[in-house]
Amino acid sequence: MKRILDFIHQTTFADLPSQVQDRARLCLLDLVGSLCGGQQTNLSKIIRQHACDAFGGNQATLLLDGRRCSAPGAALANGMTIDSMDIHDSYRESLGHAGVHIFPAALAVVEQLQAAKNLSISGEEFLTTMVVAYDIACRAAVVLHATACDYHTSGAWGAVSSAAIYSRLHGLTAEQTRHALGIAEYHGPRSQMMRCIDHPTMLKDGSGWGAMVGVSAGMLAAQDFTGAPAITVEADDVASYWADLGSRWLIMEQGFKPHAVCWWAQPSVEGTLNIVRERQLKPEEIAGIEVETFDKATRLAHPRPATTEEAQYSLPYPVAAAVWAWADGNTGWYGVGPRQLLEGYLRDERILNLAERVTLISDPGLTERFPGRFLARVTVKTNDGNVFESGETTFRGEQDFPLSQTELRAKYRWLADDILSPERVTAIENAVFDLPGQPNIQSLLDCLTPPPDKVN
Repeated sequence: MKRILDFIHQTTFADLPSQVQDRARLCLLDLVGSLCGGQQTNLSKIIRQHACDAFGGNQATLLLDGRRCSAPGAALANGMTIDSMDIHDSYRESLGHAGVHIFPAALAVVEQLQAAKNLSISGEEFLTTMVVAYDIACRAAVVLHATACDYHTSGAWGAVSSAAIYSRLHGLTAEQTRHALGIAEYHGPRSQMMRCIDHPTMLKDGSGWGAMVGVSAGMLAAQDFTGAPAITVEADDVASYWADLGSRWLIMEQGFKPHAVCWWAQPSVEGTLNIVRERQLKPEEIAGIEVETFDKATRLAHPRPATTEEAQYSLPYPVAAAVWAWADGNTGWYGVGPRQLLEGYLRDERILNLAERVTLISDPGLTERFPGRFLARVTVKTNDGNVFESGETTFRGEQDFPLSQTELRAKYRWLADDILSPERVTAIENAVFDLPGQPNIQSLLDCLTPPPDKVN
């Protein structure tokens, strides 16, 4: 346990390999892009108002909004806003997402320190804290999957890493940090993920709640509130999961989604796009699309979604939306995003009619390889009797098929351009990449605080 506590508190920016330093900035930029997409959702509007109503105070900012509330409230609302546009980073082995709670928790705690103690956190310290938290989050996730009976949402282990963030930035003692992790693990939202897959609602992946719980746990531990030991961190039989801490940096193993839908739908969307692009097929030529994939992905069976959440936890809808987005010649990033997923766009009968012609088939071989690999095989049948097959496919952005820095920056701009001025889009990008060497993160915060420049 001492080694884990030392990792939380003593890791410095100089300890991070250069590629890890670079990846931290790309993860941050990608999360800001998802924030821009999520800010447009009904979920975000509701949770930001709730944070003001239920979590009063003046400790931290609601991003792209400007109102202020307590640090736990800001972590909740900003985390759920990012999660509401399901295009943020993912870790395959965790079956979930880390950055979505790490960034809002870290930012809320930094602002809390500024408000309470007039204490600034440098850009290097902010990035280092995020890197440390990615390791804590992803390792706690894998342990929890190995030791708990339910398939739980990301907030369950996001709470633990958010408590580590608070403990590091506030300089809690080793004993207080142990209690913070224990409080967070005990109260973290161990909600069943498949319930939200089968019945998509605004509950999403529990990430905002995990960030809120983790920040609250740190605040409690700082006042000497006690908690039971965090089993995912301290138990003797899980020590092997933490053995390469500090040498294997799990931030380097994150995947980045090209489309703002469930991770499990990505291979099917990509396989379909590969076929229509290669064959130059028009949507009107398609008689049907057959998707063979792993069993859990076939549960994403919502061809006519009525809400953003139903669209994001669908497989037929994003497959059809991607085909039409390509056919319409949308410029910029090629993915499925806000322009297909917000409620105002879900009544496009062209997309819905094609989605109803998408057939899902559970393949035992692909199911057996899940969750080690997320794979699909797509067959597109045309009206004139032609049959085109994708073969076994994954997707661009998956950790074995990574997006380049140029591609990730293009993805960020695709999302941010919807609601921000060109000048502000560029200012945010520059602020993120200029963080190392900066005495604080104020330039980034200044860009993220005001409401959007554009109203859609």
